[in-house]
Parts: sequence; structure tokens; C-alpha cells
Amino acid sequence: MEYPHMIVKKTSRRVAEVAKLFADAGQVCLCSFVSPFSEDREVARHIHKDSDLPFFEVFIDTPLEVCEQRDTKGLYEKARQGVIKGFTGIDQPYETPEHPDLVVKTVNYTIEESTMQVVEMLQENGIIPFIQEANDVIPELLYQGATG
Repeated sequence: MEYPHMIVKKTSRRVAEVAKLFADAGQVCLCSFVSPFSEDREVARHIHKDSDLPFFEVFIDTPLEVCEQRDTKGLYEKARQGVIKGFTGIDQPYETPEHPDLVVKTVNYTIEESTMQVVEMLQENGIIPFIQEANDVIPELLYQGATG
């Protein structure tokens, strides 16, 4: 039987390997998932670095209580009730990154403002080009959906 932390480790590695394939093909790959363990984040970094591919760890720094307020699916409530086991931040630890490449604090910022921090980091590192005019819109970054 696999324990939740073992599944998380396997998932993190698989995501890193797939992202490496995309990056190796010249695509920019942004992976958004909970990666609670420092060791797994380092494995992802090394998978890319060993292939001379860029890797940036972005820590979305949002307090647990804010995550719970934003939870539209009720997963935190289910975890607190014991219905969901091994839920990061509730009954599974989260190891805060010690040296992420970027920290995005989402409290008091819009989704667009938070997203632009990532875009600017990618621009500064030569991953994507700078936008020439302030009026230019990046259509892929227009968020359609839930608010929060």
C-alpha cells in the first residue's frame, strides 16, 4: 500500500519529467501543483539542471486560512473532518521553500498582479520577451473563471 507522501513524491517527479520534455522541445512549461517536500522540489530542479534547462521555483505564499477561504470545492473542510487523509497543511506537513527563485504573496493582490510577478521574472531571465507597450495584452494570461 502506498502512503500519501509516497504518492506525492511520485507525482512531483512525474510532473518534473514531463515538464523537462516540454522544456527540451523549446516550450515554456509552468507547473502549478502542491509540492510539500523540499527534497521533491530539489529533485525537480536537478532534473532540469542536469539537462541544462532553466528551472525556477515559485513559492505562492498564501496563509493556510486564506487558502481555506478560497477553497471552492470544500477540500479543506473535508480534510479537517478526516474525510480526506494526507492533506497538505492539515494532516501532512508543508516544508516552506528556503530559497525560492520568486515569492508571490497573493494576499491583497489580484490574480493578474500575482501572475505578472511570474511573467516579469520570466522576462528578466530571458525566457519570454518583454512586452513593448504597456497597453499590450498577453491573451494567455487573461483569466476567465472563478474570482478569488
